[in-house]
Amino acid sequence: MAKTICLYFEIHQIIHLKRYRFFDIGRDHYYYDDYENERSITDIAERSYVPALQALIDMANENGKYFKVALSLSGVGLEQLEMHAPQVIDLLQELNRTGCVEFLCEPYSHGLSSLANEESFREESLRMKAKIKELFGQTPKVFRNSSLIYSDEIGAQVAAMGFKGMLTEGAKHILGWKSPHFIYNCALNPNLKLLLRDYKLSDDISLRFNNPDWNEYPLFADTYMDWIAQLPEGENVINIFMELCALGIFQPLSSNILEFLKALPKCAKERGISFSTPSELCSKGKSVGSLDVPYNISWVDEERDTSCWLGNVMQREAFDKLYSVADRVRICTDRRIKQDWDYLQASNNFRFMTTKHNSVGMNRGIYDGPYDAFTNYMNILGDFINRVNTLYPLDMDNEELNSLLTTIKNQGEEIEAKDRKIEKLQAELEKYHPTQDKAPKAKAAPKAKAAPKAKAAPKAKAAPKAKAAPKEAKAAPKEAKK
Repeated sequence: MAKTICLYFEIHQIIHLKRYRFFDIGRDHYYYDDYENERSITDIAERSYVPALQALIDMANENGKYFKVALSLSGVGLEQLEMHAPQVIDLLQELNRTGCVEFLCEPYSHGLSSLANEESFREESLRMKAKIKELFGQTPKVFRNSSLIYSDEIGAQVAAMGFKGMLTEGAKHILGWKSPHFIYNCALNPNLKLLLRDYKLSDDISLRFNNPDWNEYPLFADTYMDWIAQLPEGENVINIFMELCALGIFQPLSSNILEFLKALPKCAKERGISFSTPSELCSKGKSVGSLDVPYNISWVDEERDTSCWLGNVMQREAFDKLYSVADRVRICTDRRIKQDWDYLQASNNFRFMTTKHNSVGMNRGIYDGPYDAFTNYMNILGDFINRVNTLYPLDMDNEELNSLLTTIKNQGEEIEAKDRKIEKLQAELEKYHPTQDKAPKAKAAPKAKAAPKAKAAPKAKAAPKAKAAPKEAKAAPKEAKK
């Protein structure tokens, strides 16, 4: 395999919570700042998503099937786009029609359910998979967890859902002497291929591109491709992953970031470097071995772990409190509670509570600091849990709850089995569709010749009257023939 680039972008949008006080608990069940949500998604769409997606469409049209890119969207981000920036959905559809994009799957909420509740993680991941199929006609084969969170156990769960590959971080403390430029596999299930992000090459674009203090500033496309071409022989898989808002927000359009991006395919082609989608790499590429990841990793901060969400007592208290009702929410059918559950799971709610120093800087929105974020979130969470417990009281018998959960799980498995069978039958039907089209034409002639023989029917008039209806039905063709 010659050197190939796997280019991937993520689209997610924060759901902003409103100022919610202790005295609002039990009285106000609406938790969101609608004005800020509309303002922020409109702003990011205009400054980043629209021009960035248009650039990707241009690249696909100019380079044909040579250029390939992968995208994943969170469900909560998608809902914001549908409400406030539908033009972004239109551009995603246009990009999809070029045939150069692959859509990946991720948890619907962009939350941390993979760290807390396996069934909740499975449910929202498969829900997002169905949403992608509905919107873009693609069935995702590769998975990307929120913020690339991964461990051996999470990998095994993802493989059990039927995914062939998964994206994660090429964290140095996990790789050691190994390189991220190979395909690996999950230690607990070798059928799941792992694609590891090259954080240096990715951050060169998403974080450092417009930094005049960087020793490589200004960065040009041919220089960037030279770095990739000069990688050691055999290191052929270069995974460049970032958020789409890196193009326009982290790196302003005035920095010519889109011009740099558009020049990459031409410079790559000149050096014999191709582009591949994640599923192509997972299906055609071979794993060089398993990767042991006993502890959770992510693509966030220098530690590349989960400490930015669960690193202090406040974060862990909020996390444990939220997922204490996960099983009850899963059996709930109330749409408002389900939607609130998705929005309250979003990882940024816990990120706002971090007390870690962040060299990149972080906008906490309405919050003055981590303690303010914790207090506001816990007030909202208190009201939400009260609503859940109203439907399924705390004194509800565990045996009764477990029985409901088992029933739901069994029903879900039955539905999945039926869906797989339907897909298989549809595939077979499409395979033999041309034969079926010809069959009726071949049978049409014998049916026409058989009509005269039907004149023998009057002899049977002595038959019981109950059979009169069929005779009348047969009479119609005779009259039609006359």
